[in-house]
Formats: sequence, C-alpha cells, structure tokens
Amino acid sequence: MTDPFARLAKLGLELPPVTAPLAAYVPAVQTGNHVYVSGQVPIADGKVLATGKVGAEVTTDEAASLARRCALSALAAVDDLVGLANVVRVVKVVGFVASAPGFTDQPAVINGASELFGEVFGEAGRHARSAVGVAELPRGVPVEVEAIFEVR
Repeated sequence: MTDPFARLAKLGLELPPVTAPLAAYVPAVQTGNHVYVSGQVPIADGKVLATGKVGAEVTTDEAASLARRCALSALAAVDDLVGLANVVRVVKVVGFVASAPGFTDQPAVINGASELFGEVFGEAGRHARSAVGVAELPRGVPVEVEAIFEVR
C-alpha cells in the first residue's frame, strides 16, 4: 500500500490536531487489531465549521465536504493512537446526518468521508458503511462520522 501521508500530501491535505472530546470519552480506542474512532464532527481550530440541517440550511455538497473533514479528523485520531502507517484497511464507517424533513440523500453526504478513505488507502479504503438520518447532532452540526480500522 502507498504511504498514506504521501497520498494526503498529494491531495493537498495534512492531518489536523486531534479534536478534544466534547464529553466523557476518548477520540479512539484500540482493541486487538482494530481501532474504533469516536464520532467526529466538523470542527477546526476548536470551532464548529457549520450548523444546521442538511436539506434546509446546509446543501448536500456542503455536508459531503464536512463529512470529508470528519474523516480527516478520524485519520488524525488513528495516527495519534497507533500511527496512520499501521492501518491495514478501513473496515466500517457510520455516518449520521442531521436531516431536514423529507431529506433522503444521506448516502451522498457520507460519500464525502468514504471517498477520502479511498483516496488515502486505495483498495484498503473500501469499507462497509451505514448512513443514517437523525433529528439532531452535538452542537447542531450537520454531520458526524465514526469509523473502525484494522491495524497491524
């Protein structure tokens, strides 16, 4: 597999600092050869990047971009815990989308995260996934992404 840092650099991306937990949990936990990353919300420099419901205040494309940021934060949590170079594959992604009534395109939103994982890990970035519409998310954000990684 190509070096994930090289792929990030080619994309013009670098890992952000690990987002401090918003409550009583840790950003990521390793058990055996898996790392479980807590739900990541779109935060940069300690500030929420957007609020609102997808399909109302936030467009599908904007939310997909925010999901991509959540995925980048998930990668930062993995790197901080075990090192990104130790990722064998992305196993599962779960995305939550704060959805306006009638909004049903949650999969397109979570594609923002899924596509980033594919760009960084290639075939090893392909994963199982759920994309779920919800009424509200922490701090009023439109999207939250959690993930499970296999590591060596």
